[in-house]
Amino acid sequence: MVSSVLATIILTAVLSMFLFLGRRSANIINYAEMESKARRGLEFFAQDTRQSSDLTWNSTSSVSLTVGASTITYSFNSGTGEFTRTMGGVTTVLLEGITTFTFSSYKITGATVDTSDLSTAAKRDSASGVTKQIQIYIEAARNSVTAARATNTVLSARYILCNKRVTA
Repeated sequence: MVSSVLATIILTAVLSMFLFLGRRSANIINYAEMESKARRGLEFFAQDTRQSSDLTWNSTSSVSLTVGASTITYSFNSGTGEFTRTMGGVTTVLLEGITTFTFSSYKITGATVDTSDLSTAAKRDSASGVTKQIQIYIEAARNSVTAARATNTVLSARYILCNKRVTA
């Protein structure tokens, strides 16, 4: 009788620890995957931005960079929660599960460029003409059946369009 109670207590403790470790492992995997994809996406974006000679705002969530003879478009789709890179007709998903995404634009002086309303071609052209630096803010989340929701917030550096001519 005593041994049965003791065995039940030990078995309950072992199972509880097993579930605890399983949940923590699932969260660690989610965090590592989000962080890895965010770093990879920002590396692509940083490299393309630094090499670009021009920038075109397509919308508040899409920007195209001219790198040599190529046009590379970075877009966020709020419907799918994906941040993508399109070059030569090939689209690559850089990060998914995004809940919040923002491009921020800055002039050569460091002053903020208002990109909140890019609904007309004139507004897009105006913002495109003065943008010398660009920054990305991302909040992503992953859900697991056995673990709590894992979230990740990323604020990139301000990337300077080194080859783009802009005057103050």
